[in-house]
Amino acid sequence: MYITMPKKIMNSKYITASLLSFLITFSNFAQQPVVIDKIIAKVDNNIVLKSDVERRYLDALANGVSPTPDLKCMILGGMIQEKLMVAKAEIDSIVVSDAEVELNLSQRMDMIMKQYNGSEEIIMEYYGKTLEDIRIELRDQVREQMIGNKMQQHLTADITVTPSEIRKFFKQIPQDSLPYYDMEVEVAQIVINVDPGKIEKDKARETLIELRKRIINGEDFARLAIQFSQGPSAPQGGDLGMTSRGAMVPAFEAAALALRPGEISMPVESEFGLHLIKLEERRGNEYHPRHILLQPVPSEIDIEKAENKLDSLRTLIVNDSVTFETIAREHSDDDLTKGSGGYFVDATGTSKVSIRELDPEIYFAVDSMKTGSVSPIMRFQNHDGKLAVRIIYYKTSKNPHQANLSDDWQKIQAAALMEKKNKILMKWFDKAKNDVFMYVDEEYDQCKILN
Repeated sequence: MYITMPKKIMNSKYITASLLSFLITFSNFAQQPVVIDKIIAKVDNNIVLKSDVERRYLDALANGVSPTPDLKCMILGGMIQEKLMVAKAEIDSIVVSDAEVELNLSQRMDMIMKQYNGSEEIIMEYYGKTLEDIRIELRDQVREQMIGNKMQQHLTADITVTPSEIRKFFKQIPQDSLPYYDMEVEVAQIVINVDPGKIEKDKARETLIELRKRIINGEDFARLAIQFSQGPSAPQGGDLGMTSRGAMVPAFEAAALALRPGEISMPVESEFGLHLIKLEERRGNEYHPRHILLQPVPSEIDIEKAENKLDSLRTLIVNDSVTFETIAREHSDDDLTKGSGGYFVDATGTSKVSIRELDPEIYFAVDSMKTGSVSPIMRFQNHDGKLAVRIIYYKTSKNPHQANLSDDWQKIQAAALMEKKNKILMKWFDKAKNDVFMYVDEEYDQCKILN
């Protein structure tokens, strides 16, 4: 993640890396007014187009950023800083693999799909592009962001702050500028996914075997994919396009690469469901698969099985046989919270989060609980849209207050560390810009980026 710079740096001639990351949203791909395009900046072989700056400017306004006179300069400065990161990363042999890019890209595409409830028609209407077009346009941007992140981590990996530096940082903040925190709570969860049982999986497997027979007997794979597949690629006849090795989950990729072009697999199970795979072609480390995906729906028996497991864990916690945190780390299925002992954490890594940041379902559950208590078992849909069950632990709460060292040490420590890292990055930028060829169009002379 890019680092957030304090206000005094935000007003400098360069955009902060964090604001840049914030501005690079998926709305970049929405239909925007046409801009007469030209190259307005170069960093070695990396270019910045005028249309790129205009799109990010519109995105910034859409995200509530005030249209200050120097906003476009800040955006251009941030883009040049990003390009410089990429150029220097090449010199320093800092790279990201195709597999890393494809994984990150797939996660972003999944987010787009979830945002529009999996409807490609709505996505096409809003963005004016197909999913594949969006994916193609995102790929280079994702790679640059990942390289930039890696470069920043490389430059600031050994940076720390001492307690005296934290106190000094806090004392320099004017009293009237100290942040005021909403009510903060410590809330943890243990999640058990509800997996479909053998009966439901066997039904899906039998359906796919029947579809395979129909295809072998002459029916069109793509037409059946449109009709039966439950994956986001269904409208394209299950076509996943040319795919790099490492981009798909292992079970899917192993089955696809075991096929010859034109062959169709038997049903293959992965974390997403059961697939019928057809290999269209293979070129080196790339391959072109289609699939029909069926996602078995858990039965009431499957739900009760997950609830019984969670109830046993809850009993251990309530009887003080083991801590909530230990159970969460060892048994929770939620990858976002299990590493922190089940606790929700904010951007600084602290478990004391604003109650406004909680998911509405968690918020309403906590609202009716006492601190120190564990909730009954609740059914819900997790971030993948799959059924799961969970229990919630409401550990502590703190009333709204102005920031202070006693209560907010972790947050202030994170802010002090960010400032220190950003100062180092700004010094690096001023030095590194002399090591590469840089050009900015005279239209943007007032930005004084190269000064």
